Amino acid sequence: MDDMMTPAAHAVVPRAAWLEARKALLAQEKALTRVRDAVAAQRRALPWVRVDRDYVFETEAGSRRLPGLFGGRSQLLVYHFMFAPEWDEGCASCSFLADHIDGARLHLGARDVELVAVSRAPLAKLLAYRARMRWRFPWASAGDGPFNYDFGASFAADAVAAGAVDYNYDVAAFPMRDGHGMSAFVRGADDAVFHTYSSFGRGVDLLVGAYNWLDLAPRGRDEDGLPWTMDWVRRHDRYADDAGDRRADV
Repeated sequence: MDDMMTPAAHAVVPRAAWLEARKALLAQEKALTRVRDAVAAQRRALPWVRVDRDYVFETEAGSRRLPGLFGGRSQLLVYHFMFAPEWDEGCASCSFLADHIDGARLHLGARDVELVAVSRAPLAKLLAYRARMRWRFPWASAGDGPFNYDFGASFAADAVAAGAVDYNYDVAAFPMRDGHGMSAFVRGADDAVFHTYSSFGRGVDLLVGAYNWLDLAPRGRDEDGLPWTMDWVRRHDRYADDAGDRRADV
C-alpha cells in the first residue's frame, strides 16, 4: 500500500473536524460546477463553420457521406479513435474511453444526438476489433481521406518527422500520425452540415467515466510517477494478463 494511504501519513481527525473540512471543500465544488456550466454555455455559443468538403466513409451500411453518419438525427458527435491502418488493434487509451460509449448512446438518441467513432484503419479491422471488445457503437473508416486531417486528429508523415504537428490548437512534436479527440456537428434541414466544436488531449477526460469515479476515490487517479498518465490502462480483455503483477503492487 502506498505510504500516502497510511494513517501515519494522512491526517486522521474526529468526525466534527472532518465535517468542517468537507463543507469547505463543498463550497469549492459548487463553485467549480458553476464555472463548468458557464464554460459549457460558452461552448454552445461558439460560432459554426459550414462543412463544404465532401467526406466519404466506409460503414457497415456501405459508403456514406458526412450527413449519412447522423443516423437521421440533427446532432453528431464523432470520437476520433486512434487506429492507424497498419495497426492490428486500436489504441489502449482510446479503448478505455470507448468502453463508456455504448451506455451513453442508449440515452443520447433521446436528445437527438448520434455518436460515431471514426478511424483511419480499414473497416474490416475496426469491426473485428469491435467484436473482440464486445462494443456495439457505429464505427466508420475514413481511410486516408481528408476527414481526420481536416479535423485535427491525423497528421502528415512529414509533419510528424519535422516535429511540427498541429494538434490541440498548438504546433509541437507528436510521436505518431494519429491523435485522439472528438468533434461535434449539426445538420440543417437541407442536409448542410456545420462544425461546432472539437476537443483533444485532456479536453476529452470528461468522457471517461472511470476517471470521474477515480477522482472520488481516496488515491485518485494515482498516476504520479508513471512514465505517462495512462500507462496503467489496459484493453479491458487484457487486465488478467498482468493481474499477478498488480496484486504484488497493492
